[in-house]
Amino acid sequence: MSMQLGYTLMTEQSGPKDLVSYAVGAEETGFDFAVSSDHYFPWLDEMGHAPNAWVTLGAVAQATSRLPLMTYVTCPILRYRPAVVAQQAATLQLLSEGRFTLGLGAGENLNEHVIGEGWPPVAVRHEMFAEAVQIIKELLAGDGYTTFHGDYYAVDGGRIWDLPEGGVPIGIAVSGQQSVQLAGEYADVLIATEPKAELGETFDAAGGAGKPRVGQMPISFDTDKAAAVTRAHSLFRWFGLGWKVNADLPGTAGFEAASQFVREEDVAGSIPCGDDVEAVIEAARAYADAGFTHLALVQIGGDQQELYLKWTKKSLMPAWREAFGS
Repeated sequence: MSMQLGYTLMTEQSGPKDLVSYAVGAEETGFDFAVSSDHYFPWLDEMGHAPNAWVTLGAVAQATSRLPLMTYVTCPILRYRPAVVAQQAATLQLLSEGRFTLGLGAGENLNEHVIGEGWPPVAVRHEMFAEAVQIIKELLAGDGYTTFHGDYYAVDGGRIWDLPEGGVPIGIAVSGQQSVQLAGEYADVLIATEPKAELGETFDAAGGAGKPRVGQMPISFDTDKAAAVTRAHSLFRWFGLGWKVNADLPGTAGFEAASQFVREEDVAGSIPCGDDVEAVIEAARAYADAGFTHLALVQIGGDQQELYLKWTKKSLMPAWREAFGS
């Protein structure tokens, strides 16, 4: 199966001007698409950044001309209201001339606690998320005015006045049965961070057959493997905590505490580190085998992006095309 190669605009490790520059570089390098995180906080203080993803993507849309773009992912249940997310998505689709996909997820306490309304239990979050997706879909459909009264949200005569022709594709991030069922019903794209074939199988059964599946995988490129491992441990040691932990921790101090016993060898065992192209291809193959059509790589380290782009163009991309045929 072919699988497209994506670039991740990691807002937690770079400022907005640099992110725009990296997006331009990714397009010039030949990446098939780019995704952007949407955070209010970095995972760890060492990462050091968290610019607004939507403002940054607006600039990226103007600075690039070919690269498909996606939020990976935006949470529409607290920090953003669903009606506002729909308006933002429509505007960005116009600015990008049809290159944008709205990736949605149920969010993390890390980013949502800032508005001071608490962090609901997971079952409630999923109920809120389902309502939010319904509202966004209806507003983006542009069928007159939208009035909605649910258990969590109300919309009073909403309408988006600047709608892109063809609408905005919606991706939904999944981790378990409930979210996959919702994605099968409402999503144009499946989003997942783990190469689990059963997610795609359930998505197919719920109505998602034939639709794209987008994954994400971190790597730490460096010609010095030891330096790559050290950097991955410093910035990404939280990665192996698992979604149930990551979604509920309220701040960077919590991630620091939860990951304090993670060793460098633990990180090196789960994230490809160094400049071994075959190690990256082998790790990516798990996603291809699980039915993913797109995989966005995360290069760990905001100050390593330019070197990573050069290595990708020279070494990784030819191997990727041979392995995955995209």
